[in-house]
Amino acid sequence: MSERLDTLAIVEAPEGVELSLRVAGLTARSLAFGVDLLVRFAIYSALSWLALFGDIGQGLLLLAIFAVEWFYPVGFEVLWKGQTPGKRVLGLSVVRDDGTPVGWSASVLRNFLRVVDFLPGLYGAAVVSTLLSRDGKRIGDHIAGTVVVHVDGRSKLRALPNAEPCAPPMPLTPEEQAALIEFAARSGDWSRARREELAAQLAPLTGATGNDHGARVLGMARWIEGAR
Repeated sequence: MSERLDTLAIVEAPEGVELSLRVAGLTARSLAFGVDLLVRFAIYSALSWLALFGDIGQGLLLLAIFAVEWFYPVGFEVLWKGQTPGKRVLGLSVVRDDGTPVGWSASVLRNFLRVVDFLPGLYGAAVVSTLLSRDGKRIGDHIAGTVVVHVDGRSKLRALPNAEPCAPPMPLTPEEQAALIEFAARSGDWSRARREELAAQLAPLTGATGNDHGARVLGMARWIEGAR
């Protein structure tokens, strides 16, 4: 079973801390882009008075539009912890592939490559790349080594509940192991009925039958974590 409970990327930070990144999909990223588009339009409208000063004023207005269009996302992403106003409204953030904060070089690269993502028009290349990428990356993200994630998905994995460890009945892929561990980490937030309902979806992985789906998932998660 390759389907996951969420689109998750489990990475190990340089400090050796394991992070669970919840990758942002096309819808959330598009909404954030729309908010940023409105903010930029408001800035352009506020600067439109420069056009009243003849050719010099119009030249300054064009320079200002150029600077905002290209450096608005870069400045906010680096100085505002990976978030533009649109990303902050949607609860998104740009990070490097290893979960560390995005820097100037990566942000400049990913944003200046928007000209490629825009091709052949209306960000067609970006849409296709995002839909085909497991981590929802557009071309700029692939080259810059960045990924857009939900902010609440960057926290360290919580301690797993106590359960009798049990080995999986079959070899599991890293993604499947991550799904089991994430389920166990979140299980304390759900009612027993909801936990059993979700655990039943993992039956092809756990081999559980009857009413022991939840306990089986928790036991396998403990085993994957290293408990014996």
